[in-house]
Amino acid sequence: MINNYKNKIISFYKKNKRMPVYTEIMKLVGFKSKNAVAKLVDKLISEGVLDKDSSGHLIPNKLIGEVPLLGLVEAGFPTMAEESVLDTMNIDDYLVKDKDSTYLLRVKGDSMIEAGIQEGDMVLAEKVSSEGSAGQKEVRDGDIVIALIDGGWTMKYYRNRTGKVFLEPANKNYQPIYPENELEVVAIVKGVIRKY
Repeated sequence: MINNYKNKIISFYKKNKRMPVYTEIMKLVGFKSKNAVAKLVDKLISEGVLDKDSSGHLIPNKLIGEVPLLGLVEAGFPTMAEESVLDTMNIDDYLVKDKDSTYLLRVKGDSMIEAGIQEGDMVLAEKVSSEGSAGQKEVRDGDIVIALIDGGWTMKYYRNRTGKVFLEPANKNYQPIYPENELEVVAIVKGVIRKY
């Protein structure tokens, strides 16, 4: 029965691109009280299906499910291979280390094309706090960052050369950007998602 409830919540999430609130869950699963919904939510959290963010709102945890990991594919010369399931992998777990500080951004422009980031791609960015986030104590030279520079937002390589900080594009048609007044690194790019 709990799988039926879980599937209804997952369907709501996929259709609406947001998690239902308790009153919506009550209607979805046919419960008569929020207390019953709270017990269901606790059960789904303990199973790892749902989680709560720092504000207490429900967030999906493993709604995407696991995808079979079949092995390696040769990017050079073709080799003989057998398909066999080696393991499974949860895409969320693989890509996102800190859910509360991670978000997606759609890429506009071609200044990072030589880093393999094209217009229309989605980048997975992890916010940087003053203390650091998810083990990221400081921004390192060579990180691809989301930054606010002189009032404008951009994504570039972070460079620190003998104390001089600047942003460097990954496209020979663009020049490095040196801050005139301010440079604030807001997030570090952790992954790129491209749909074909």
